[in-house]
Amino acid sequence: MKSFLVTKFCILAFVTSFLFDNLNAQTVSSQEPTANPYAIQLQRPQKQQWEIGFEVKSPALMTGVTATITIPMSWPEQKVKIIEQDLSPGVRVRSRVVMGDVKQLLVTVPRVEAGSTIKTIVTVEVERSLIEKPKQTDKLYIPKLLTPDLRKYMGVSPFIETTHPKIVAVSRGLGDDGKNAWHKAEIIFDWVRDHVKYKFDEELKGALIALEKGEGDCEELTSLFIAICRNNGIPARSVWIPGHCYPEFYLEDASGGGHWFPCQVAGSRSFGSMPEYRPVLQKGDNFRIPGNSQPQRYVAETFKALRLTQPPMVQFIRRQSGSDDPFAPVLK
Repeated sequence: MKSFLVTKFCILAFVTSFLFDNLNAQTVSSQEPTANPYAIQLQRPQKQQWEIGFEVKSPALMTGVTATITIPMSWPEQKVKIIEQDLSPGVRVRSRVVMGDVKQLLVTVPRVEAGSTIKTIVTVEVERSLIEKPKQTDKLYIPKLLTPDLRKYMGVSPFIETTHPKIVAVSRGLGDDGKNAWHKAEIIFDWVRDHVKYKFDEELKGALIALEKGEGDCEELTSLFIAICRNNGIPARSVWIPGHCYPEFYLEDASGGGHWFPCQVAGSRSFGSMPEYRPVLQKGDNFRIPGNSQPQRYVAETFKALRLTQPPMVQFIRRQSGSDDPFAPVLK
């Protein structure tokens, strides 16, 4: 992904259904449908295992090593548990959840001897379900009151220039002719797809450039949809999976219950549903990481040493267990 380590592997969604039908994943029985007709429907869950972590080769003595690794966490559409840890002697690991949207492993290693190799690799089991749109959408509403948990999905995020005059201008009144809130969000969705042509670019451009140039890839289309939704009072956020991202928008039912709905703005049209088995890595696009004053669009892996005389070889790993899956490249 362009958002971390500069290079992004953004893959169009219309290839995923073909490739992911052949994942080496165990299919489990379908979940019971939710009783709320305005909620997403979870179908055909699959289990898969992913190895996540890093290996470091150090040509010289290093001390005071610290690292962070992002791992999947549980969401309504996925269940996650750590089933194995492969840690070198002296490696200590603890976890934290940042802003409720991303889980990190915090790694510390007091000392790494010259010529040695250390590794921190955890294996997680992810049970991910396909998402189908709700059975009813006529009585879903834009929230009138924003709780603190929702406010972080409004306003400006890195490369989501919600308040720029050009984005404000196209947002004004867009979807007002819709029959209801669901239809309004769908009009915004189709407007972005109609006005921004898909074009892959390794450099992240963001919502404004996508609007001005009329082109972009999954990150640009996602960013522009999110910006316009937010300008129309609809909370929206990015969802990150290996090699791709897509947006979610938030509406409430008549009882005040809130629901997040995904949509595939880049690739095959999918509004309110998500035919996707790749694990959710994190949700959101405006993270405040402890120790870093700058807002982050994506929480990337980090590695540093307090003292060293030669730079080590660090290889971050995110791969499906037992395969060389192209959607899970080794991160260097």
